[in-house]
Amino acid sequence: MTELDLSERRAAATLLVLARIVYAFSWYNIGAVLPLVGKGLDANTEQLGIVLGAFLVGAGVFQVPAGFWAMRRGYRSTSIFALALMGTFCFASAFSPDWVVLALLRFGAGAGAAFFFAPALGLVSSYYPVGSRGPVIGIYNSGFAIGSATGLLGGALIGAFAGWQWALAVGGLGLLALCVGAAFLLPPLHLTGLPENWKAAWKAGKPILSSRNLWALALGLCGAWAAFYIAAQYFVQYAKSVHPAWPIALAAGLPTAMILTEVLGGPIGGWFAERRADMRRILVLWGVASGAGLVLIPFLPLEALWPLFVFLGFADGVLFAVLYLVPTYLPEGRGENTALAIGFVNAIQLFAGSVFAIIFGVLVGVVGYEASWVFAAALTVGFLPLLYFLKVPRSGSADPALDRALT
Repeated sequence: MTELDLSERRAAATLLVLARIVYAFSWYNIGAVLPLVGKGLDANTEQLGIVLGAFLVGAGVFQVPAGFWAMRRGYRSTSIFALALMGTFCFASAFSPDWVVLALLRFGAGAGAAFFFAPALGLVSSYYPVGSRGPVIGIYNSGFAIGSATGLLGGALIGAFAGWQWALAVGGLGLLALCVGAAFLLPPLHLTGLPENWKAAWKAGKPILSSRNLWALALGLCGAWAAFYIAAQYFVQYAKSVHPAWPIALAAGLPTAMILTEVLGGPIGGWFAERRADMRRILVLWGVASGAGLVLIPFLPLEALWPLFVFLGFADGVLFAVLYLVPTYLPEGRGENTALAIGFVNAIQLFAGSVFAIIFGVLVGVVGYEASWVFAAALTVGFLPLLYFLKVPRSGSADPALDRALT
């Protein structure tokens, strides 16, 4: 860990949170201008779906390679490289001549996102000592909520006034600017023990890919990942189909409120997790509460859904702040292994969650929305018992002997 004073830590964390915000903006902005993209590139709904899916595929496929790259090259250089990569592809997306090129460029942007997320989180945990990183990781994770909401609302405004190309270009330019800022402002780490070559990196990282702890963590919360993704992506379509009298603006406001409330849940969840002996209990408690909330969606009137979605957003923030905090305390996820451990967890959740989201859409066509929302709630709760295969030490302990005693 680099020896930094408080102001240096705060400056580094602020830049990384800003990068996380622009990263999320560049993820969600295309959804806000999708009708404009379809009109401009003469693309139908199925083709636009491929454009959206290409980003997720890129982000999922490159999670583990990004972890190995960070293990070999270090968190700081990997994070800066990722901002340059994602920024370049996002900016280039604005000049796409057709939907095929746009899909390929979005795949590249997804790859850049994979190279940024876990290495940058590893960088945050490297700058902050044990016992104080929970709230910072929560804030970092909350940056995604801020950026997502800004991407949806800001992207729509930019697209309406300047065209879809500028909605995409702004995100790319922001990432490139942050890349330059990161090169000058992120403090270097005193790197020790990095693998000498790629063969050594593979040997060091291979046990992470078979870690029972990481598999349990990833699978235990993959249902929750899918359910929150479903709630954010499908709710407006659900409202349009089942409650056509509801104004679309109000229906869209519900998932936006959920995303924004994550900003509160993240830091609070991280702070609380640092002070609990068993983080699994936090995950299970909030997971069960989330499942109970999700099952109510098709049975509540519009006015009752507002507090429900605010609660779900808070729960989402808590769950995923703790999710990304846990690997930094596991023996196999500490130090130079953090990015690979988190990237591995994220890859499993991206792939599993995407499959469950597709199944939800199929179920809607077969059995309707009521049963499909029950399915989403069951996903959230049904995988939680796997978390008890996770052995995580007391968060505030830096003593390995005490860690072993507590697990």
